[in-house]
Amino acid sequence: MKSKSILRGKRTHFCGELRKKDVDKEVILFGWVNRIRDIGNLIFIDLRDREGLAQVVISSEQKDLLGKAKNIRMEYVLAVKGVVKPREEGMKNHELATGDIEVLVKEMEVLSQSETLPFVISDPVKATEEMRFKYRYLDLRRPSMQKNIRLRHRAALIVRNFLDKKGFYEIETPFLTKSTPEGARDYLVPSREYKGRFFALPQSPQLFKQIFMISGFDRYFQIVRCFRDEDLRADRQPEFTQIDMEMSFAGQEDVFSVTEEMIVCLFDLIGARLSRPFPRLTYEESMERFGTDRPDLRNRMEIIDLTDTGLRIDSRIIRSVLQSDGVLKGLVVQNGKNLSRSRLDKVEKRARGLGAKGIIWIKKEKQTFTSPLRLKNEDFTQIWEKSKAGEDDLILLVADKKETALRVLGELRTDFFYQEKTDSTDFQFVWITDFPLFEWSEDENKLVSMHHPFTSPKAEDMPELEKEPLKVKADAYDLVVNGVEIGGGSIRIKDRDTQERIFRVLGLDEKEQENKFGFFLKALTYGAPPHGGIALGFDRIVMILAGEESIRDVIPFPKTTSSLCLMTDSPSEVDENRLKEVGIQIIKKNKGGKNDE
Repeated sequence: MKSKSILRGKRTHFCGELRKKDVDKEVILFGWVNRIRDIGNLIFIDLRDREGLAQVVISSEQKDLLGKAKNIRMEYVLAVKGVVKPREEGMKNHELATGDIEVLVKEMEVLSQSETLPFVISDPVKATEEMRFKYRYLDLRRPSMQKNIRLRHRAALIVRNFLDKKGFYEIETPFLTKSTPEGARDYLVPSREYKGRFFALPQSPQLFKQIFMISGFDRYFQIVRCFRDEDLRADRQPEFTQIDMEMSFAGQEDVFSVTEEMIVCLFDLIGARLSRPFPRLTYEESMERFGTDRPDLRNRMEIIDLTDTGLRIDSRIIRSVLQSDGVLKGLVVQNGKNLSRSRLDKVEKRARGLGAKGIIWIKKEKQTFTSPLRLKNEDFTQIWEKSKAGEDDLILLVADKKETALRVLGELRTDFFYQEKTDSTDFQFVWITDFPLFEWSEDENKLVSMHHPFTSPKAEDMPELEKEPLKVKADAYDLVVNGVEIGGGSIRIKDRDTQERIFRVLGLDEKEQENKFGFFLKALTYGAPPHGGIALGFDRIVMILAGEESIRDVIPFPKTTSSLCLMTDSPSEVDENRLKEVGIQIIKKNKGGKNDE
């Protein structure tokens, strides 16, 4: 008579949940074979599920099971029924949460077999990223990946529950929408019914969430997928997830308060205790002190303005830069006196790669200074005293245009910090405020919005909007932690006149405005409340919570840095008949660079 399947029973525990308190309990476990050790009359199997490992033991007393177990291989899927027993003292595994117990098997069933794996399921993984992405379903079995995805789930629950208690409604916005002319490139979706016309996948739900405010919903949020066809980095993906929030009758302080409280709850997940309120820096102050609008405040180095000192010292090179509206900026590298010439040559090369004409370094030995710059001792002393450098420090100087000097020293400041720092659970948050409303794009040769064109200008700067647009400040803000921007938002424009003025400054004439944003401009005429919000990068937040360095390690199915999905081999070619259905023809370049007809 055929024996009853263990599957007809109910799983009693996850493997990783078993503890001393479960001794003598009969349990049913399901999982994958993580490791198998055959010592003849005993077979030990480490059975793995999403909660961890449990050691199961098949003894010689179970002859049928022992013979069956000898054919089991790595990553077979098993069902096991047995009794929890304490391990002998010398056999305990103190590195394993379940290391005090084992399960003596009474029944076992092979539910699924596995071929030989392309790489071993283990941490740290010994496989290339390409291999991991191709076999992502195997990579996701690794304990670290299981932990990351579980953390992602719990973080999403915290966000939903927190915002629900704060009176926010979770409301979906369309994925098929109108292409926007600002920001990154859209992913376009052709319409079969309306050939030659396209939907776009949303870069963000910006206009829809503002329309929710006009619609009277007052507080909206969404954990939403967004899409941007742009070049990728470790913290970027073509499709990503953000915590999108918007509030009516709210100012900057209201957005800051809700966001900070939610962030505190999220970081409590990993036992991090954050203090509020988070510090604030204006954009201008952040650039002057740290050379970036994403400062890592764990790094105590700050850029020093030495322009006045530069005018007093006898250096023709520095004076010529300063007389051409340049600046002299410095950075003190603590304990940098012993940096070798080869290391300083690398710093020089790095500075030139960032756009500087060069870099000047100064060391001090008692009262004697060493530097490639030829100066009198008293001139070196002026620089050293103004920089407040110590005997064992190193000073780096850049004489150049202000933007270049700040950018170069900001990058070098970061380089030195990350070369020296150790792993830290310290989280330094900071709000960056008062961004410029516009910036000049060299690539596009025109003014563009620093955030987006729906950001409200500072009220006091409105008279300068058309006359001196680059001087206008925005009611915008970013949230940064440990040098990573995790969110950005603003108070929004709430009237059609101001919105049209912004569009005109950006070069959109009346016809373009109506064609691209007519529906939104019309909505602004029907009583739009004051409103503002923020979008937080959910992937980046989970990355930081998990202690990872790339969002690809906290996204279940990420793309490569070249926007490929190696597992599904996409993007892929599409059948010609399907292209005809949507009115698309592929034009390929021939070897001469001309289009094939």
